[in-house]
Amino acid sequence: MADTQQAPAGQDISEEQGSQPKSVRVVLLALMIAMMLAMLDNMIVGTAMPTIVGELGGLQHLSWVVTGYTLATAAATPIWGKLGDMYGRKGAFMASIVIFLIGSALSGMAQDMGQLIGFRAVQGLGAGGLMVGVMAIIGDLVPPRERGKYQGMMAGVMALAMIGGPLVGGTITDNWGWRWAFYINLPLGVIALAAVSAVLHLPKKRTETRIDYLGAALLTVGITAIVLVTTWGGTEYAWTSARIMELCAIGIVSLIAFVIWQTKAAEPVLPLHIFRSRNFTLMSVIGFITGFVMFGATLFLPLYQQSVQGASATNSGLLLLPMLGAMLVTSMVAGRVTTNTGRYKIFPIAGGVLMVAGLYLLSLMDTGTSRFTSGVYMAILGLGMGCLMQITMLVAQNSVQMKDMGVASSSTTLFRTLGSSFGVAIMGALFNHRVQDVMAERAGSAGRQLTEQSAQLDAASLAKLPAAAREAYQHAVSAGTHSAFLLGTAVAVIVLIAAVFVKEVPLKGGPQKDPADAAQPQAPVAEAV
Repeated sequence: MADTQQAPAGQDISEEQGSQPKSVRVVLLALMIAMMLAMLDNMIVGTAMPTIVGELGGLQHLSWVVTGYTLATAAATPIWGKLGDMYGRKGAFMASIVIFLIGSALSGMAQDMGQLIGFRAVQGLGAGGLMVGVMAIIGDLVPPRERGKYQGMMAGVMALAMIGGPLVGGTITDNWGWRWAFYINLPLGVIALAAVSAVLHLPKKRTETRIDYLGAALLTVGITAIVLVTTWGGTEYAWTSARIMELCAIGIVSLIAFVIWQTKAAEPVLPLHIFRSRNFTLMSVIGFITGFVMFGATLFLPLYQQSVQGASATNSGLLLLPMLGAMLVTSMVAGRVTTNTGRYKIFPIAGGVLMVAGLYLLSLMDTGTSRFTSGVYMAILGLGMGCLMQITMLVAQNSVQMKDMGVASSSTTLFRTLGSSFGVAIMGALFNHRVQDVMAERAGSAGRQLTEQSAQLDAASLAKLPAAAREAYQHAVSAGTHSAFLLGTAVAVIVLIAAVFVKEVPLKGGPQKDPADAAQPQAPVAEAV
């Protein structure tokens, strides 16, 4: 297990940054803006999609606007992490911002759906480096022992993006037009780019090794096939169709070939030695499950509250406030306790227990559940996710050497992204199947026909239904939600099991150090901030 940082890197950072506390604050602000860009984009665009389709047409290709972005992000994430390790994080991070902004500008100028899908893929390539860059640069600037202080900031940005995204997207689309849903990224991105360029000073490094192009290609093909399976399975194609089977085969063969090649490559894209650390491997598993559960919850909770509890779709982001608020508070408390004590194992265990409990309680919701009750259940789930969201990144980064910081950050981010893809696809397929079955039971063939194209009816379609059909649909959504969250409960048990095996390795940068860290200079960046 690699548990010590390289002293020279720490020395450079200390000397260059320790005397510039105000500059460090500006850098952290710029990093939070970049993180906001990566998380806010899909939330805003999702609200604008009906208007976009109305102007550009191409309804049959609608899903590709999201899928193209997701594919490019997932495929680029590990490559950005490796580029940062090889050539320096500042340059890689700034390049990812520039590519993201170019994709945003081009998306805003798209004249048809094909162009929009292509430009969204460009945007996704840049987005793959935004989250990785933020995590890796914070990993360079702040010792792990002090890093917990900033968990609240990152959780706050995440909560703000999820709550504010739909509201901002609706406001922009209604008042300025859908193109500004993309153009809004430009001023924020320029501010982040200028701040990072002016005040971020990391040790300059450049290695003469070559990029592992074959490894990158194999990984990209494997990830693309997996994401397409989770996106198309049960919607575009049946799970047992030839196309899905072909994609599964391509994905499995590509990933096996990738793993074999990584053992031979001189400079692998994803060094397998980092998985020798038990903690890193466990954090990858926990991150995958957290993404699976979180994005599944953010998809089905607003749908349940709109369809069953009669909430307004306009304020769909606010419906998640109990969960996101609890997540924010818990993340801040976990960060402070981790910083003060250096102990963190209790948080993955507590997070696993609360996540299982919250998901199980959410699975009990029916047509008679009040908003207050569902809010309490969501808060319990939020408490669990708050214990896990940033702790996974902190422990993963603490488990590798400084030279692998970018790869560790990108790998953890990648597993969470893949988890979200699987969560949305698998829970969504189960939800849709259950909704159609209940509609057929309660409303006959006419009921199944209503949900044949989509199990998610919008507010306008729901209002036009006869009272009996509307009541049947409410029962169907309740049953679908029950099945989806029950599956989430079973999957979340894996988090609890993994957390039990986490080894509490002392965090670097604290007053209690391992002998191997005794000679390591401590960067005063966190105290300065």
